[in-house]
Amino acid sequence: MMLVLIRQWFAALFLTLLAGGALAQSANTREYVIGAGDVIRVNVFQSPDLSIETRVSETGAVTYPLLGQVQIGGLTVVQAEKRIADGLRSGNYVKQPQVSILLVQVRGNQASVLGQVNRPGRYPLEMANTKLSDLLAMAGGVAGTGADTIVVSGMRGGKPFRSEIDLPSIFVSGKSSDDIVILNGDVVYVDRMPTVYIYGEVQRPGALRLERNMSVMQALATGGGLTQRGTEKGLRVHRRGADGRVQVIQPTMEDILRDGDVVYVRESLF
Repeated sequence: MMLVLIRQWFAALFLTLLAGGALAQSANTREYVIGAGDVIRVNVFQSPDLSIETRVSETGAVTYPLLGQVQIGGLTVVQAEKRIADGLRSGNYVKQPQVSILLVQVRGNQASVLGQVNRPGRYPLEMANTKLSDLLAMAGGVAGTGADTIVVSGMRGGKPFRSEIDLPSIFVSGKSSDDIVILNGDVVYVDRMPTVYIYGEVQRPGALRLERNMSVMQALATGGGLTQRGTEKGLRVHRRGADGRVQVIQPTMEDILRDGDVVYVRESLF
């Protein structure tokens, strides 16, 4: 039930981003760090000749009227506005320049979301301090076939970075520290859900999503229970060990299942 609520929360957040995201972005993009490939629109109040739309070069510079090459890569939007305004002021081109920069296209800061999400792809990090939950919401949330564990990989401090994050713990346990900030070039991967299989004398044999701490009894209940010919004494669990070999276990109804387990219910002899 809790996982369903979390998925609904992501769906609602995704709609919010679509419907009302413009106002939120106008405030948050002020701290966005401009990167190579970004397309920006520079406006100077009451100086239309100085208003341009341009692309940030690979070196982080833009060509601006009167000032020539202006290095703005690595600066926030606010800092870039100040740098251009200072240049216009110090060159006596405009006495009190009021410069505003609008992000037209974000190319310099992007992250990828792959695997079991509703909208996999590459997404621009338009807001400063974009968190994992924000990026997953942009991707439409975790799909019904997705696992609870999210893998984030990238670079931190010039070194390879990899973190496995338990998504429900962010909301259920309040571990907000796990809702990490996503940086340029990060890859977020959602694996397929853990699965167990039941067959034999059960009402609905087949593959089941392995919920946390799911017992043999819970798995059988999810499969509709035993048929009239099925017997608890005939329960067997086929489990692949670390060495790759399959072990056959005679479980109790309270035993906890693992990912990939196969539960077989034998037919009663009487």
